[in-house]
Amino acid sequence: MISNVEMIKKITSLAEKDTRYRKEAYFFVLAGLEYTLGKLPEVRHLSGQELAAGIAEYARMQYGYMARTVLEYWGIVKTLDFGEIVYNLIQEGLMRKTEEDRKEDFDGVYDFETE
Repeated sequence: MISNVEMIKKITSLAEKDTRYRKEAYFFVLAGLEYTLGKLPEVRHLSGQELAAGIAEYARMQYGYMARTVLEYWGIVKTLDFGEIVYNLIQEGLMRKTEEDRKEDFDGVYDFETE
């Protein structure tokens, strides 16, 4: 199990290496994962589409009508950005994937303007 301090260091390093996303975006995606898993009757692996939908719901719950503005400030402007963040987290050992998972699973799940 990774310590909180180690996780913070890894995420800070990720945000410095991949400047498209602020470190808050990484923490938000992890919180969105926890939120989405918490709504399930039992913990299981989520598809990219399920996670993107759960993150949208979590964003609305956390930030209301300001959700899109907050996400954009962090560098997230489309659902594929969630995939980019997830795969950065996977590379650092902070998330896992299955053989069937692909970054493209997050592409075009919904439109930020209509969501």
